[in-house]
Parts: sequence; C-alpha cells; structure tokens
Amino acid sequence: MNYKVGIVSLGCAKNQVDAEMLLYTLKNRGFIIVNDPADADAVIVNTCGFIESAKQESINEIIELGKLKDEGKIKAIIVTGCLAQRYKSEISEQLYEVDSVIGIGANETIADIVLKTLDGQKCESFPDKVCLPLEGGRILSTPPYTAYLKIAEGCDNRCSYCAIPMIRGRFRSRDIEDVVKEAEGLAERGVRELNVIAQDTTRFGEDKYGKPMLAELLRRLCRIDGFKWIRVLYCYPDRITDELIDTIASEDKIVKYMDIPLQHCDGDVLRRMNRHGDRESLTALMNKIKDKIPNVIFRSTFITGFPGETEEQFNELAEFAAEMKFQRLGCFAYSPEEDTKAAEMPDQIDDEIKQKRADIIMEHQQQVMAEYCESLVGKEIEVLVEGFDKLAECFFGRSYADAPEVDGCVFFTCDGEKPKAGDFVKVRVTDYTGCDSVGEFVGKID
Repeated sequence: MNYKVGIVSLGCAKNQVDAEMLLYTLKNRGFIIVNDPADADAVIVNTCGFIESAKQESINEIIELGKLKDEGKIKAIIVTGCLAQRYKSEISEQLYEVDSVIGIGANETIADIVLKTLDGQKCESFPDKVCLPLEGGRILSTPPYTAYLKIAEGCDNRCSYCAIPMIRGRFRSRDIEDVVKEAEGLAERGVRELNVIAQDTTRFGEDKYGKPMLAELLRRLCRIDGFKWIRVLYCYPDRITDELIDTIASEDKIVKYMDIPLQHCDGDVLRRMNRHGDRESLTALMNKIKDKIPNVIFRSTFITGFPGETEEQFNELAEFAAEMKFQRLGCFAYSPEEDTKAAEMPDQIDDEIKQKRADIIMEHQQQVMAEYCESLVGKEIEVLVEGFDKLAECFFGRSYADAPEVDGCVFFTCDGEKPKAGDFVKVRVTDYTGCDSVGEFVGKID
C-alpha cells in the first residue's frame, strides 16, 4: 500500500530544512507526499520548542490534528523536532493524540517509524543528536526561486537564557565542499535567492578547520552561476570579522543585509546572558559596518525583562535602538526556559513589566521603519517578484531589505508585460503602507 504522508513544520528556517530532508527520505521510500494533512494517512509534526509561545504553537497544532484523527481522516500523528527532543516521553504521556515521538537523531529512520506507527506500534526513539544528518536530499518547501542553505547544526554559545544547545547539541559545521556542492545543485534547480543559515553562521568552520570560514564559503558561493542574491542570516556579533565585512561589501551577489541578534546593549545584562560586549563596543561594530557598507540593512532582536534588568538598563537599550535605527527589529519579552541558568536567576521580572518594555521598543520601531519606507519614495529599487495579490489587485515581492517570511513586502502595479514569480524587476516607489513599500513597475532586470 502506498501510504500518504504530510508534514507540518513549525519554527525557524533551520527546522524547515530538516523537514525538507524528511520529505525526501519518505518519498524515496515510496510514500506519497500530500500538502493537506487531512488527506494523509500519517502526519509528522516537526515541532519548535525554543520559547513558551513556540511550544504552545506546537501543542496547539498537535491538538488540532488530533481532531482530524478522531474524525477518522488521519490514522497516525508522529512528533519530531525540538519539542520532541526536549520533552521526549512527556509528549505522548500528556497528549493522547500522539502515536509516536522521536528525537532529531532519529530523523533518518523516519520511514521505518511511519510504517511501524501505521501498523499500530507506538514508537519512541531518541538516538544521540549527532545522528541528525547534515547531508542529504531535500524536497524544497519554499518557492522554486528561493531556498535555505543550512551550513551547520547545533550551538556552542551557551547563552544563559537559551535551551538550543541542550536541544540541538554541540555546533557542527558541514564540510565546505559539501555545502558548495549542495548550493550548486540548488542553482541548477533554478534557485535565484540563497539564504545561508545556521544557529550561528559566523562560527562556521571553527570546529572543523580551526578558524572561521564563513567569508571563504561566501566567496565560493558567489562564483556559482545562477544565484543573484545570497543572504546571510544569524551572524553572532563577536565573530563578525573585518574579512567577513569586506567580503559582504565587495561581493555583488551578497545582499547588503546583516542579521545580527544583539539581545541587549548593557554590558552587565549581556554578561549575565553569557554574551559579550556593551553599548560602546556594539555601537563601534555597527558604525564600522556602516562605514564599509553604506547601504547596509540591519536586522536584530532584543530581549526585554531579562532577570535583574533595571529601569536604567532598559532605558539604555531603548536609547541604543533609537540611536542605531535598525531598519528591521524584533523585540521579545524574556521567556524563562526550564533547565537554563537564567530561569534560576534571582530578580525575575513581572510579566507585565517585561511585555510593556518590549511594547515600548516596538512602538518606537514603527517610527523607524516608517522613516526608512519614506526614504525610499521616489527611488527605483530591485524587487524579487513573489506573486499577484488578487485582493489588492497588484503584484508583490521583496527587496534586498526583506528576508523571506520575517520582513516586509513591496507591492506594485504593472500595466505592461506581466512579471512572474522569480523575476527580478525594477520598481519605482511612490508610497508605503505600514512597513511595506508601494510602487510602479519600471521594467525587468533579467
């Protein structure tokens, strides 16, 4: 019997790549892949377990799928990913909907797990995390013109608030030749935008080669025909070297977009986070990057209400955000995660205060993003077309300032030859709405 399998993947792009490898493994074993879980015999939930809201999203998804199972539309629910790795047997004990639970190290055996589960066996499998494969085929779940390229797994940074090292294990770089080979294959499949990801991309190569190799990898990727945009995400500030900055500045294919999760700027708060730097050093880093890459777009994340954060330290963070004018910024109230050092720290802050502080940062950020959008009015910008919005009756896409799924869009009208998804076009910006630019089609670039 050819069983039908669907996957629901939650959380970050790194998790999405894992799901794409699961899909490939299943298809190779003869399973029929379906997009709608209601059409599947078995549904795999590739969960996120990073913070409380992500955990709740995963649980809610499992409960909703359980309703389909109760109705007889699906036969089995299998849970993998970060939540499964973190809570193991607790999931099947507390969520009656779940039939099997496997850790990330068991992903390579997913086909056997699905068959056993559909045969009525309840499986729990938690091999060592290092068994999670770094190489393998993928069925892309992104549009055909864009893809993620995961260059490493795990994390060694040990931030005091973060459970990722416990969940995903030690940092493991892929071999640079294997990464380049996969990228070449993506280019041959028509991918035009390559998004380079890892928990900390700037650490790439340190464990395998004894030195940072991200800059070298990026130069190799830029030599591959087919890519027009190469975007680097998740750059840890401590490891942003002059070589990396110069590489991003000089390589035309690398979009001038730097995703640098800073979390805070106060030196004492950062030390308790087990991170480094202070407002002075971080300001110096940002200014150095701006000097070498004048048109750079910064994306960052902040945490408010970390244990012991004083009103003065929060005010310093708010001042830093106002001074730096990050064009892209997310601010989150601190979420205590069990088994992390920060969760056991004294001076935990009231949830209402944490959230209020985050709201203050984001309220000001709306002004910063509006100022950025205003600065684009009258200019022609390059846009990667993603589709046509029937409701708005216009096309939409992304500029280099917009990473997929996390940033804004560019909406534009077109009276002449219609572009298609994956085309690069010029758009003259005439206005903006919220954080999205609005404009008119000028012409195709290629």
